[in-house]
Amino acid sequence: MKKRTLKKYADLIVKVGANVQKGQEVIINADLEIAHFVEYVVESAYKAGAKEVIIKWSDDNLRKLHYKYQKTETLGTFKDWEIERLKYRTNVQPVMIRLESSDPDGLKGIDQAKMSEVRKMLYPVYKPFADESENKYQWTIAAVPGEKWAKKLFPQLSKKQAVKKLWDAILFASRADGFNPIRAWEDHNANLADHARTLNMLELQKLYIRSKNGTDLQIGLIPDALFMAGGDTTLKGIYFNPNIPTEECFTTPKKGEAEGIVYATKPLSYQGEVIDGFYLKFKDGKVVEAYAKKNNELLQNMLNSDENARYLGEVALVPKESPINKLGFLFFNTLFDENATCHLALGAGFTNCIIGYDQYSKEELTAKGVNDSMIHVDFMFGTDDLEIDGLTKNGQRVAIFRKGTWVS
Repeated sequence: MKKRTLKKYADLIVKVGANVQKGQEVIINADLEIAHFVEYVVESAYKAGAKEVIIKWSDDNLRKLHYKYQKTETLGTFKDWEIERLKYRTNVQPVMIRLESSDPDGLKGIDQAKMSEVRKMLYPVYKPFADESENKYQWTIAAVPGEKWAKKLFPQLSKKQAVKKLWDAILFASRADGFNPIRAWEDHNANLADHARTLNMLELQKLYIRSKNGTDLQIGLIPDALFMAGGDTTLKGIYFNPNIPTEECFTTPKKGEAEGIVYATKPLSYQGEVIDGFYLKFKDGKVVEAYAKKNNELLQNMLNSDENARYLGEVALVPKESPINKLGFLFFNTLFDENATCHLALGAGFTNCIIGYDQYSKEELTAKGVNDSMIHVDFMFGTDDLEIDGLTKNGQRVAIFRKGTWVS
């Protein structure tokens, strides 16, 4: 891959994704394998005016060793210096950039029950800091090919060829392969905003979702929740794009108002393993039955993460014309696969979907129907024959999706 192309992509991540401002601190989370690309992102961040750029490296093999040899109590305890780091981040609100490159099966064989227990132990300590930081800082997630990830997608190719093909796919899906990626994103965000504006003008109270595969689901919406799309804005007024790529118009549904069944149409990569061939049945907004042909135990562990993990936190509409869908293969990575087709998320909802969200307390937003959970896990349900209708506040039923895409 040409250096100039990679530098353009790094600039897209920094300037459009994170929108780093002069004097801000930046934290980059990345795997050791992609150190070569991280250098481009670091340089771009400094050129954008970053005060300091800190790298937090990770590696699946090392993580598996920690879980193999450390006790649950050790893994599930924040050290004093880690608490101080959380306090510092809450006070400073650094820009967060995450570069995904991991093998979708990278944590296969890890003790998933132990991992879930550790998350439950850490979450009560971490949550107050997360709540305090919500909507106050810029963050973005983008992808860089890792060798194992590339070989999983293209096993018939050599490592070098597979990585090259995955690079091509990532850049295409991220609208970063053209002459001016930043301009392409400006146009793309404007188009997504138009779709969100159209949905919000309908003042929808409910969605009806149907597919020939058996999906038949009704989802209640919060009256003063908006559909959002593309970029987001911090409470300080800084615009950024959380996901590169993104193709969705999404909102936070009302907790407790989902009835019916939905069948996942793509595999789900979760905690370093793949869950596939699953369905979820809802009653009074809660998953009351679920089964996966592959990794069912992991699916059940996810649903039992906490008392609200079985409720919905997001419904997102993505047309079948999505460039990710046009590529015709699975990425086994939620960042891409959720932008190939419509999806739902179990767990935490987005508080900033509520009109005037900054004027409400966390408790008041929860009372409005925004789900609060330690997880937010997206799974895909879109099909080529997908039909979605909406019910307006005036009781009118309107067509939104037909044959997997927008009606208008």
